[in-house]
Amino acid sequence: MGVGATKRLSAVKWGIVGQMVWAWVLTMPVNALLAYVFQRVLILMAKPG
Repeated sequence: MGVGATKRLSAVKWGIVGQMVWAWVLTMPVNALLAYVFQRVLILMAKPG
């Protein structure tokens, strides 16, 4: 994206940029959900009895 934008904005492949943005937007919530699930599993495994 950076090299294309330095030449001209029409050189940027906006479809790829959109995919990159969605990847960034989805990364944090998915990781937070996975961390929560793993934490709950570990807590259940650690309880005595």
